[in-house]
Amino acid sequence: MKQDMIVILDLGSEENPRLAREIRALGVYSEIHPHDISREELEALPNVKGVILNGGPNRVVDGVEIDVAPYVYDLPVPVMLLDHKGQPGLPTMQEARRTQLSEWVFGICCAQPNWNMENFIADQVELIRRQVGDGKVLLALSGGVDSSVVAALLIKAIGKQLTCVHVNHGLLRQGEPEQVVEVFRNQMDANLVYVDAVDRFLDKLAGVADPEQKRKIIGAEFIRVFEEEARKLEGIRFLGQGTIYPDIIESGTKTVKTVKSHHNVGGLPEDLNFELVEPLKMLFKDEVRACGKALGLPDSMVYRQPFPGPGLGVRCLGAITRDRLEAVRASDAILREEFARAGLEGRVWQYFTVIPDIRSVGVRDGRRADEWPVILRAVNTVDAMTATVEDVPFTLLQLITKRITHEVPGVNRVLYDLTPKPTGTIEWE
Repeated sequence: MKQDMIVILDLGSEENPRLAREIRALGVYSEIHPHDISREELEALPNVKGVILNGGPNRVVDGVEIDVAPYVYDLPVPVMLLDHKGQPGLPTMQEARRTQLSEWVFGICCAQPNWNMENFIADQVELIRRQVGDGKVLLALSGGVDSSVVAALLIKAIGKQLTCVHVNHGLLRQGEPEQVVEVFRNQMDANLVYVDAVDRFLDKLAGVADPEQKRKIIGAEFIRVFEEEARKLEGIRFLGQGTIYPDIIESGTKTVKTVKSHHNVGGLPEDLNFELVEPLKMLFKDEVRACGKALGLPDSMVYRQPFPGPGLGVRCLGAITRDRLEAVRASDAILREEFARAGLEGRVWQYFTVIPDIRSVGVRDGRRADEWPVILRAVNTVDAMTATVEDVPFTLLQLITKRITHEVPGVNRVLYDLTPKPTGTIEWE
């Protein structure tokens, strides 16, 4: 069934995403669109029950104050103006605000609370089938939350018309490539192409210490590998992407500055000539996870921790060596295992290990041993813009230290990073 929709027209308020989430929390679907959306585009949106004009301090673009076109006020649906005239954006929704918003959404707009994941999945399946027809879709399946949920949704919609390509660049966490193959090839019967590109990536990265250069090499090489695999397949007209709403918002709008650019927002290499299929592009991260659960994906995929695109490549600090990379992978696995046993899995937002390109003096089997230190990092955050450090019990830190120093070759020290963000960042590189 089609969900009723409340449209938010972006006039520069930084609170637009929060407002959209508040409306969705009421069970009504909401989307953010540019302030200068055309009448034809707006009227083409399905089941619009009301429009919110959301202002804030950023209503000036290139020296000109922006506003919506006059036709908006003549629409056959209620229009609400939220404009604080230069004051900071909307305050956090308190109970009074929620009540006011609820009364407007349900009492004035007569919207129905029919926004839920079952309806979303049913709508997207219909839309995917309509867009793709009898065509074929290609998807880069990293094993992360977004790409895994897109894969599950596409499988439900078009089955064997989807081909997933999983590129193992050697920078994934322990067991992740095997889990991708097990879930999608063996359990979901997907067309899955597995590419072992470990040597190719690590050879390219040999001797490269600069973090930005490592990121560029990893990103560019991934695109090359994916392009090569795409050209081996025939009849592919569509490319599936795990673009989600924050990717679009953070990549910048006409009224809001870019936070950070996302590789999956802004187009494809021209010579690939694919049409995009992006069924999650209007979902927030928690909604993506809810979608994955509804599609039957295992919790280990749905609740997978945030993981940088370059993977362990930016947790093996400095120039990557294979032995130190394996030490990062092994120590990370121990940390995750012990946090799970201690009941911290799901309670701590992100936790991982890093190994710097330095050695420390230690004692191994009664002899001097120049080995690496491992740094533990565990943080909590709401928006990743600031973060606090988890107060991990000292006995648990001692247990993790003992396991890492005894089970991971080449490691003789374990350190715990106590730095919040700011002044530190969440990742080290």
